[in-house]
Amino acid sequence: MAMGRRHHRERQEDLWVAHGQLASAPGHPFYERLNAVLDAEGFDRFVEDRCAKFYAARFGRRSLTPGIYFRSLLIGYFEGIGAERGIAWRLADSLALRRFVGIALDEDTPDHSTISRTRRLIDVETHEAVFGWVLDVLARRGLIVGKCVAVDATTLEANAAMRSIVRRDTGASYEEFLTGLAQASGIETPTREDLARLDRKRKKRTSNKDWKSPVDEDARVAKMKDGRTHLAHKAEHAVDLDTGAVVAVTLQAADKGDTATLDRTLTEAGAAVANLAARQLEQPCNDAKVNLKGIEELVTDKGYMSGAVLTRVKRYGLRSYIPEKRQKGKRHWQSNAEEQRATYDNRRRVRGHHGRSLLKRRGELVERSFAHCYETGGMRRCHLRGRENILKRQLTHVSAFNLSLVMRKLLGAGTPREMKNRAIQLVLRLFRSLKDRSRQNTPQSKVQQLTFPSSKTTTAPPVQHADPDGISLLLPRAVNQSRNVSDQRTACKT
Repeated sequence: MAMGRRHHRERQEDLWVAHGQLASAPGHPFYERLNAVLDAEGFDRFVEDRCAKFYAARFGRRSLTPGIYFRSLLIGYFEGIGAERGIAWRLADSLALRRFVGIALDEDTPDHSTISRTRRLIDVETHEAVFGWVLDVLARRGLIVGKCVAVDATTLEANAAMRSIVRRDTGASYEEFLTGLAQASGIETPTREDLARLDRKRKKRTSNKDWKSPVDEDARVAKMKDGRTHLAHKAEHAVDLDTGAVVAVTLQAADKGDTATLDRTLTEAGAAVANLAARQLEQPCNDAKVNLKGIEELVTDKGYMSGAVLTRVKRYGLRSYIPEKRQKGKRHWQSNAEEQRATYDNRRRVRGHHGRSLLKRRGELVERSFAHCYETGGMRRCHLRGRENILKRQLTHVSAFNLSLVMRKLLGAGTPREMKNRAIQLVLRLFRSLKDRSRQNTPQSKVQQLTFPSSKTTTAPPVQHADPDGISLLLPRAVNQSRNVSDQRTACKT
């Protein structure tokens, strides 16, 4: 076979190409199975009916169909891509992804501006409806129970820089504000050192009451998980502790405490489980396991602990499992008997065996949803601005996480990367088993005796030691005996 050269292949491409000569791909097995699940559940028909009001009835330019739009956002989770530009590039680069979204080889893939324009066109309620549709798919397959729910929150880095914040009252930048303070204190032309010295003496230098971002007014100054101070948003998940599915997700201001944001997430989770239970009664399914009584138990971490939260949760008819913070001294319960009873009941449940097991599962399943959605999923840093835009992307992202539970049940892998790793592990296990069988069938070879070159030293027959890797180590007995004698002499001296 002769070697070809690159300059020999340089030629002008044909103007007309037959369809049979176009490059084709068999399709990724993960995406092919995912498409089969979506088609069987009627995904395209559902989103087209919900999105018909956003499109013109007869006239207008060719648009991005709702099925292609939502599948493109699902690719962001499965491929770990956070930006819509990256999704558009990956979609144009992969023939398997073209086949997944349903774009022919003679059609152009959507540009990132087309994806973002379609996102702005479709409202938040439609994205929430798609999230609810995915929950319905999970419920019919027995992947949602809804009896015990855990709630936790994490911060998402906003697409805005701290250096760009301005005053809420005057609109002055941070440097202009410090210059005004320096001039008021008697420094007419302050240097950077003077401004830094003046800034260090101030308290609450970047309060959200006084400062905002001009490009993303919904972002708030907050402390990130790694300790950095940054403009951020707060994402809160409600996770089913029986299956690991996310039944509700909210995006709230990062400066709000956990006790202030719990009610909204818990209300949405309760409504979602109630809708699934009502649908299960209307359309019975053998695999459905949704608790018909709705949410009965709530599990959170110490950040949600307060007497007011425990009282409200008890009024909702839920059993709370919230660990307490360490407090100095004793609490006084004057004229607050309801809060006292709620606190003591919660303390008794947390210290029990069932409470400890629930707290352990909370740390496992809730943190797993954060890691998959925002770390490996690529959404720890937001590439969009504005609460509505981020929430639309977040709802579709978490919907993809829930669909991965279905794929894990069908294929044993929730993402294409995991499927690839499983295949590699299977091949390695096969190779190890064949290697072990060959070792068992191979007769042991004769071991040669090791001797020292000196004729004065007499050596005993070697002793063979077996190790886990099957490699024999041969050491003369004389060497071992000499080592033992030297060790005994050292011990006697000490």
